Amino acid sequence: MTIPGESVTVRAYAPQDAPSTLAVFLDAVTTTASQHYSPEQIAAWSAPEERDVEEWNLARAGRGTVVAVVEGDVAGFSDVNADGYIDMMFVSPRFGRRGVASTLLGAIERRAKSLTAATLWTNASITARPFFEQHGFVVEAKQHPVSRGVRMTNYRMAKQLS
Repeated sequence: MTIPGESVTVRAYAPQDAPSTLAVFLDAVTTTASQHYSPEQIAAWSAPEERDVEEWNLARAGRGTVVAVVEGDVAGFSDVNADGYIDMMFVSPRFGRRGVASTLLGAIERRAKSLTAATLWTNASITARPFFEQHGFVVEAKQHPVSRGVRMTNYRMAKQLS
């Protein structure tokens, strides 16, 4: 649910969104996800010293990223490919619990359907798992990927599209 007076709009990613979406990613990982992951895990996941804004831009542009905007500020972003895979879904801690992630998920679900994906799926963090469950995703597997030499925990989750 959005806060009265605010509205969330979703639009296609543009190259000028690279710095803002990178900042959202880093803030979400280092602040929001820090309640479920150790400092070592957060450092390996966020790896701010390894993030290049131009490479970030190319990755976002190549994945059909969409951006959520609230009152002119980039509040979050997500993506989905033709197979229904959601690589990233991040919301700035400043805009948490205001309907941003739900609005993004609605947009990428519509996009996935237009691409004729039968299923939406993602590798959800511990932090994101409840959000995805509330939106009809089910856990298919608990996973332990290694990122920069650090063992993490996430969940392969999926939702059938009708």
